[in-house]
Amino acid sequence: MFYRRKYYIVKNEFVEIFNQHFNETNLPNQLKHGARLIGRWMVPHNESTTEIFAIWEYDSQEKYQEIEANVRSNQEHVKRIIAWYDKHGGRDYVYNEYILEVKNEPLTSTL
Repeated sequence: MFYRRKYYIVKNEFVEIFNQHFNETNLPNQLKHGARLIGRWMVPHNESTTEIFAIWEYDSQEKYQEIEANVRSNQEHVKRIIAWYDKHGGRDYVYNEYILEVKNEPLTSTL
């Protein structure tokens, strides 16, 4: 198995918008292509930001890469993503103003 953690630091005023986007846009497309969500959580990071992270499971790293390629090549999904960014000021604006940090990390078992 291959596991990854997707991690964000998001300004508090954007958390609800960001979570709705995940639930309505990103999650369905990931699941459609075979990704398995273990869980998604959030915790206060500091007074003005929240850490949001998800743990995903795949059969292998190669399967993860295949699923990601399929997710990113889904043109209808790409259009929804672009529209969402545009609605909130554009991709660069969202990443400068609301989403302050992003990490996509493979996880290594200690067992």
